Amino acid sequence: MTTDYQAIIDKYYPASGDNPLMREIYMKHACQVADMAVALNEAARLGLDADMVRGAAMLHDIGICRTKAPGIHCLGEEPYIRHGIIGAGMLREEGAPEEWARVAETHTGTGLTAEDIVQQQLPLPECDYMPESILEKLVCYADKFYSKSGAMEKRTVAKARAALARHGGDSLMRFDAMHRMFGYV
Repeated sequence: MTTDYQAIIDKYYPASGDNPLMREIYMKHACQVADMAVALNEAARLGLDADMVRGAAMLHDIGICRTKAPGIHCLGEEPYIRHGIIGAGMLREEGAPEEWARVAETHTGTGLTAEDIVQQQLPLPECDYMPESILEKLVCYADKFYSKSGAMEKRTVAKARAALARHGGDSLMRFDAMHRMFGYV
């Protein structure tokens, strides 16, 4: 099992690669989410291993490199909505901790249900991708405060809620439950 998250990042987002903007966006976003997740872990006294939290947060979006999202310089072929399951597969292939793969797999929105996938006709296998563990919820929550596009500045709780509002009441309820659990730093 490998817990060297930077080696995994460097493999898929090489510093000397042909897409430096994708790496720059990836690294900035991952560091923002990781810093917040580690701070929330400490502030809320969750007792999670800080290295496990940082590694999971740094790798939660590893799959974006295989998606087609030109606005953030991702030049792959897959629909962006699949980045979570793609990333989970990549992490499993790399021998990363299963906890990290689960974080990648379940961080989209505030989680996706099989019903969401069917109703929205999403190009995903029909099953639940819901954050269950504290680690999964923590990284999912921290991720909602940072975008990979635009100014990439930290969102307020109100702005994070507004961004999720278009996904319906269930998504907001899950976010609010995470907010009660973790707070805001």
